[in-house]
Amino acid sequence: MGMMEKMDELATAAPREYLTFRLDQEEYGIDILKVQEIRGYEPPTRVANAPEFIKGVINLRGTIVPIVDMRLKFNCAKAEYSAFTVVIVLNLRNRIVGIVVDSVSDVMELPADSLKAAPDIESAIDSDAVIGLGALADRMLILLDIEKLMSATDMGLVSAAD
Repeated sequence: MGMMEKMDELATAAPREYLTFRLDQEEYGIDILKVQEIRGYEPPTRVANAPEFIKGVINLRGTIVPIVDMRLKFNCAKAEYSAFTVVIVLNLRNRIVGIVVDSVSDVMELPADSLKAAPDIESAIDSDAVIGLGALADRMLILLDIEKLMSATDMGLVSAAD
């Protein structure tokens, strides 16, 4: 999808609510409708041969949930576990996945006109997974298409065919 189609899609979108979270110095937003719950971090059970950013799995009320440390995935300088470290449990097309983030900020409604296309820059994030930038007052959010990000082949979590 080209830049213009992405912008058209953004411009016509109704205001959406985004859950915002921090990774290192950056603030990200994901569609609140994909979020199932937010929990404190607890060390997951390691899984052999998983990529480094997959910390392991937790048992969430009988469902085995893979836990992805977004800080490792996005090459943040350090991934420290503190009292603020949280796991955002996502429900992506009937697949439950947890992501580890530094902290959750709040839920924000972004009117369509506050969204800007993200510049094409080399980053640890697949540019397809960045919807755009949300500008509000003095905050700049990087809006992620978390479903696309989690179904990227290197994640090996959600098969594209699902």
